Amino acid sequence: MTRTGSVLVGSRYVADFAAVLSTSARLLRLVSLLAVRPAWTCGELAERMEVTERTVRRDVARLRELGYTVDSDPGPWGGYRLRPGTRTPPLILDDEEALAVAVGLREAALSGALGGDQAALSALLKLRQVLPRRLGDRLGDMDAAFVQTPRAGEPQVVAGTLLELAAACRRGERARMAYRDWEGRASVRDVDPYRLVHTGRRWYFVARDVERGEWRTFRADRVERVQPTGRAVEFTDPPPDPALLVSRASATGPYALLATVRLPVSMEQALRLIPATVGLHRADGPDATVVEVGGSSAEGLAGYLFSLATPLRVLAPDSVREALVHRTREMLAANDGTGT
Repeated sequence: MTRTGSVLVGSRYVADFAAVLSTSARLLRLVSLLAVRPAWTCGELAERMEVTERTVRRDVARLRELGYTVDSDPGPWGGYRLRPGTRTPPLILDDEEALAVAVGLREAALSGALGGDQAALSALLKLRQVLPRRLGDRLGDMDAAFVQTPRAGEPQVVAGTLLELAAACRRGERARMAYRDWEGRASVRDVDPYRLVHTGRRWYFVARDVERGEWRTFRADRVERVQPTGRAVEFTDPPPDPALLVSRASATGPYALLATVRLPVSMEQALRLIPATVGLHRADGPDATVVEVGGSSAEGLAGYLFSLATPLRVLAPDSVREALVHRTREMLAANDGTGT
């Protein structure tokens, strides 16, 4: 009898558990239906879910208890609709929808279409963590097949590498990174990942170089591999503004020559002319800004300054000033009306 009793108890437990799963699945189904149309009648929901109208009304009441704002209109032609409230409903996607969202987020992250924040990359990382393996494999195949056209002269960032760097920042543990610098020299170093920064042109990886004991910025497109070490790290001196750290690093080096110029415009206007990732700015009164920019040669810097098409004064060095004057005289000579 005891054995029979235990079987009965076990069967009842299994039945109760199955009922809970069935109810949960039905509630998710109800939320997904309410999210795709402005309104449903009780009869329409019952027909679509293959349940009774009484079950629909009970499930709607349960959703309200869980914090979802489901409005209802009285009368035979009334219905239910999901109103935006304080709780975000679960997003239920089929396979093709999930892939479409992932691809869209991938392109937004790589192109910076949503600005300098990391919202698209963070959302993509979360989505890929919960995708079924079959979808993860398909998305990986798409990553390998898709090629993004970068801006002229700029290398392409591999989507998988970008996600690995984002995951390294979220884990909060030391990583071993294979990196190739601007001269093409390869190195392997231990780093403590901190943040990813998008400048509008490219992604940068901010991390502490363990051997050097200092905060560094690395171009994401030059990272070849990142492997977690399993060693947790705690930051006692993180950079207060990772974006500013990236701006300073990218604006001043590694360049063979630095030039200092004075623009007769406000800081806001100067930043529009010369982005923060290109130069270091400091106000020189309310209507002037001093900017330090780097380049490979005096001629190259003179060409860049000339292209700004705005009055400016080169404070240093003399070589850049002379190259800019020479370029200006050439342009004047070509347009003075005496040439052939």
